[in-house]
Parts: sequence; structure tokens; C-alpha cells
Amino acid sequence: MWRAVVLSLVLISPVFANAPDRSIRPLPRGVSAEAIAKAEQSAALPKTSTAKRGFGLRRLFQGKRPQRPTQRPAGLKQKRAQQIAVSARGSVCGVATIKGTVIPPIQGRGACGVPNAVRLSSVDGVGLSQQPTIDCTTAKALNSWVKNGLKPAVGNVGGGVRSLKIVAHYACRNRNSAKSGRLSEHAKGRAVDISAINLNNGQTITVLKGWRTKQQGPILKRAHKAACGPFGTVLGPNANRFHQDHFHFDTARYRSGSYCR
Repeated sequence: MWRAVVLSLVLISPVFANAPDRSIRPLPRGVSAEAIAKAEQSAALPKTSTAKRGFGLRRLFQGKRPQRPTQRPAGLKQKRAQQIAVSARGSVCGVATIKGTVIPPIQGRGACGVPNAVRLSSVDGVGLSQQPTIDCTTAKALNSWVKNGLKPAVGNVGGGVRSLKIVAHYACRNRNSAKSGRLSEHAKGRAVDISAINLNNGQTITVLKGWRTKQQGPILKRAHKAACGPFGTVLGPNANRFHQDHFHFDTARYRSGSYCR
């Protein structure tokens, strides 16, 4: 009896060995058993060329190959180069959004002077009431503050920022215009003073009248705080009596970091 059972298993084992896998695994969604059988038969065929490589279940169920991107229109690079050239026209300090003119180095008396002097007309699209004479380091700090500090601080109030009222820039003088004492950063072209923000709707936010109000105070305080970083010294109405009506920004650097009051 046992010999008969063993003999039966030996005879039918080749049949199961060559039979396709009929496991109870579920078929992929939307795929018929016939499609799977055809894919298995194709995969079992000898590979006669590179064109047939990878032709199996994976390729069958992946769908169409993604199309290659269309070729860029002719002259696109030239057009982009022209756009960059136009945006950089009239720019100084190597930054497209800093508009102005390069002027000869200023030689002042004593330690006064500006070696890489520029005269600005606008920064990040914001006009200036007068063209301040400063160096490129200060120009870049002003541009960064307007873009990342002033504009977000004002937001959409009054339609946004139109221009800044500049009340001081390069001047060969001491701090706070004192007769004696340390030389001001203004004397090195590293400082600019701002007294007001002009908005697109014609409204003006002044440091003197707006700093302590509920409507304009928060805007001015956010703008003042945002200048601490791009500039080394940031002074406002809370600093002393000399800065009640304007912000003083300069690019002096200190070991302990920016000085902001």
C-alpha cells in the first residue's frame, strides 16, 4: 500500500513542478488572469534582444512611459539674458534691486571719507526722498531690510510702501553732531537716518508721531526690530533724546552682536 502511494507521488510531481503558480494571492486590481498568464509566458521566453528586456509584469502594469519634455523654444536663453540685463540696468553694488550711481571715492578730512561710495535712488523698488551717499555694505543692508523687514512690517496697510524719507547720510561729523567725541558712522558712509515711511495711498507714517500710537506704533516697532541684524546699530525713540524723530541705521560691527535700542 505504501509503495503505491509513493509511486503515485513520484509520477505526479513533474506535473505540479511545471504547473503555473495558482496561489491564493489576490490579482492586481483591474488585471485579468489571462493578462498575467501572457506576461508570465513572455518573461519565460529567451531574451533575444535588448528591446525585450524588462518586459514582464512590472512593465505590463506600469502603463505608458512618461513623455520626454518638449524642446525649449529657440532663443529662450538669449531672451532670459536680455531680461537680466534690463533688470540690472542702473544697479550698483552687484545687486539688481539696488538702483543708483557709482561715484568717485570721497576723501574727507581726518578719518572721514567713503572709499566705495554710491548714491542711491531706490532699494527693492522703494524710492528714497533724497539720494543718500553711503558705501555698498550699507546699501546692501538697507536693501535687505526693506525687502525682508520693512515691507512685511507694513504689509498691505495703505497699499504698501512707496518711499522712505531720508534725513541724513554721509556727513563728516561726530556722533550726535557733538563738538567733540567719537566720529559718527555717518562720517564713513556707513549710516542712514530715516524719519518716515510713505505709503502708496498717500499716507505717511512718521517716527515722531507714530511710534507711540496704537495704529502706527506696531508697524514702526516691527520695522525697527527687523533692522537689528542687517545693521550693526539700530537706534529709535527708545534710545535717547537725539532719536525721537528718526531711525538711525549703521553697519558698524561689534563683538557682542548688533546694538539695538
